[in-house]
Amino acid sequence: MEEPEVKPTKKTVSDAVYYRFAMHILGDFGVTIAVPAVVATFVGIWLDKKLETTPWFLILGLTAALIATYLVIKKKASIYAKQFEDIDK
Repeated sequence: MEEPEVKPTKKTVSDAVYYRFAMHILGDFGVTIAVPAVVATFVGIWLDKKLETTPWFLILGLTAALIATYLVIKKKASIYAKQFEDIDK
């Protein structure tokens, strides 16, 4: 009697793993975008009122927050891309 051929099985990943990963990214990116913008807004408005320079510190703060957010998102996106590739391995 001949033994049946055993084929290597590919690891299957449930959809729940992808959904959890996506929700994690969504939450992380949401905080990464919102927090610097909100902090820059409040600090900029406070400084503008204190130094009577309306709206220069607000604009400067939001510009700095935008640049910092871009750099952080870019770094996190590459990290998440590597993690996403590792899910199927």
